[in-house]
Amino acid sequence: MAGTLKTYRRVIALTGPLLPLLSFFARLPVAMSQFGSVLLVAETSGSLATAGIVGGTLSAGQVVFGPVLGRLADRHGQRPVVLCAAAVNAVAAAGLVAGALGGLATVPLAAIGAVTGASVPLIGPLARTRSVALAHRAESDESVVSAVHSLEGTLDEISYVFGPALVGLAALVAHPAVALGGAATLVAVFGAAYALHPTAAVTAGSPARARGARGRVRHPRVVHAVRGSLALQGAMFGACQAGIASLTAQLGVPGQAGVVYAMMGVVSAVTGLALGALPARFGLRTRWRAATGAALVLSTPLLFTDGLWPLYVVVTVLGAAYAPHLITAFALTERVVEPARLAESMAFAASSLVAGQAVALAVSGRLAEAYGPSGAFAVAVGAAALCLTLALVTTVPSGRPEAAGPAVPAPRGASPSAASDTASASAAPDAAAEPTAAAPGGTYAGR
Repeated sequence: MAGTLKTYRRVIALTGPLLPLLSFFARLPVAMSQFGSVLLVAETSGSLATAGIVGGTLSAGQVVFGPVLGRLADRHGQRPVVLCAAAVNAVAAAGLVAGALGGLATVPLAAIGAVTGASVPLIGPLARTRSVALAHRAESDESVVSAVHSLEGTLDEISYVFGPALVGLAALVAHPAVALGGAATLVAVFGAAYALHPTAAVTAGSPARARGARGRVRHPRVVHAVRGSLALQGAMFGACQAGIASLTAQLGVPGQAGVVYAMMGVVSAVTGLALGALPARFGLRTRWRAATGAALVLSTPLLFTDGLWPLYVVVTVLGAAYAPHLITAFALTERVVEPARLAESMAFAASSLVAGQAVALAVSGRLAEAYGPSGAFAVAVGAAALCLTLALVTTVPSGRPEAAGPAVPAPRGASPSAASDTASASAAPDAAAEPTAAAPGGTYAGR
């Protein structure tokens, strides 16, 4: 325990105590916008179909344009990209509120929803990129890099627990418009504060001449496998949401659905934070297989759950498998992509998760209507089985793919010897299957 706290203290020493706090409040709107838009449009239009269309276009905008924002951040730096995205998103969210309250038709509302989703600054992926850059610049060992992923994963989990809860509370106490307006305010204030934090200098973007010299490097297969695994993880989330909602409604306690789902998120967050204590000998390949195997084993009882308290128990325990998988997936992404494309790759991974959740929620909702809660939960179990299959059949490369041409110069003050970070990773039994933390040429490229 003392060693774990010491490791996290080293992470905070790298980022400063303010950055994690700013990034947490800046990423809350991602968890609030979709749910908030659905509640708002359903309340003002009286149509669940219209609400679903607007919420769907918002999610689609985020899925499609999230990687684009990540690519722009890689090229031009996080500061200008986040500032611009936050400004557009705040205006679009305010426009969505005004349009809904003003009785705007479905098509223009959906168009505003798409712009709102497309402009969401994906602070979670960008914060991972920035914290990893700080760790490599300080020549931190693999335990610190692993703790960075654990901390960022925990902040994501907490945001996805508190975000919908805040939306529900605001809708109950006041009006759904207050929730979406609050999300717009959070983006404007904390998104800008995150962008302007001094640590943004470490993600200042790759010089155009260096990008041209390096060319475009194809991602190794493991990157696509991880994205597929995250999409399936999102499918588990969506299916669990639909199944929990169906079962609690069937039991006559629909108000319990949000609490049950929140319990899963709380346990997932706690488990993610504890993952920082896992010894280095448990490499990413082993973690990936263990997490997906646990998700399959722990989700199977959902098929036979028919009471409220058994549902609480099963869902709460299942949460312990989710954060390890998410943290490992993002860590694998960081290890195998070239540093100059890290923000784009992190954003693509996050978008895969959102896409899987949106599709599964729609499909499993229909299955729940036709076959009851077990129909939705079957989607979650099937997705878990496919996740495990991907983890078992995918080969994790032994190192970061070499980029053509010289490495991108490190930011001012960065160390040219980040290759030494791989020392602790080499002690793992499956180190042969673990990529290293060094950038091509042994120079950390500032991502």
